[in-house]
Order: sequence, then C-alpha cells, then structure tokens
Amino acid sequence: MSSVTDLRLRPLRPDDETEAVQAHHELAADGFEFLTGWTPDRPWADLLGQYEAERRGTDLPPDRVRATFLMAEAGGTIVGRVSVRFALNEWLAAYGGHIGYGVRPAYRRRGHATEILRQSLVLARDGGVDRVLVTCDDDNVGSAATIERCGGVLEDVVDQPGTTVPKRRYWIG
Repeated sequence: MSSVTDLRLRPLRPDDETEAVQAHHELAADGFEFLTGWTPDRPWADLLGQYEAERRGTDLPPDRVRATFLMAEAGGTIVGRVSVRFALNEWLAAYGGHIGYGVRPAYRRRGHATEILRQSLVLARDGGVDRVLVTCDDDNVGSAATIERCGGVLEDVVDQPGTTVPKRRYWIG
C-alpha cells in the first residue's frame, strides 16, 4: 500500500520498464502522456538516454528545454511521474509550465499529486526557477485544487490551439 509519507521522486531506471509502460497505458486513457517520447518500438535504454540528456541540458532538440523527468514512488510502486523544466520555451510559457505531473488512476485522491508538486517545487527552486508556472486543463478540478493547495495563484485561462479544453495557468512563488 502506498503512502504519501514515503513518496519519493527518483530517476527512471532500467528495471522500471514494465511498470512504467503499464502506467503509460493507464494514463493514455486520460489523454496524458506518462512517458514523454516513448513509443512501443523505441529501445528502453534510448528513452533513458533522452531523459539523461534533458537533465544535463545537452543535445536537446529545438523544442526541448533542460528538464528532469522523475518517477514518483511510494511503497515500492510507481504512483506517478513529474517533469520539472528549468526554462520555458514559447509553448511551455503559454500552455505547459515548469512542472508537469501525473498520478496513476488507482492512486488518485490520496494526496500523491500534492506531494509530487510540493517536492517538484523544491527541485525547480534548487534549479534556479524562482517563480514557477504550473498549468492544468480547465476541467481538471483535482489538479486545480492541488496547484492551489501548493500556493498557486491563477493568472488566466487560455485557449490552446488544437484542443477544446482551455488551460488554467498558475504561478507559484
């Protein structure tokens, strides 16, 4: 049984493939990409290499920024994930923010999202981000409440091209 008190953020490991891919499929039903950049035919080691390059900020494609991609583990189980981005490109500034997180459906409404965001804010600040932008879909009441619980102040709600659901944009810090 997972508990918020033992939740820790850690890098994705070679032995996480089966559980992380399962989580990816679970969140795909919500339209959420759990493993950014993953495809079924992509070698796992290649994906891990991408995340390490993003962490270092080396060899980044033009649409990517330095970021750290971490699993949220509680009770030995992956309950969610987070991407902490240390800069904003045009798309992130408008829609994606500094922190993107997700919690597996079976672990929602237990405080995991709040703890993931709380720990991620510390990482963002340690990485030089003083004011943190966090966004969520306008209809995601749970995520909006999580962001507000962590000090988020709503700046605006914006339409995102190609989607029917606007984005709520919050600043923390």
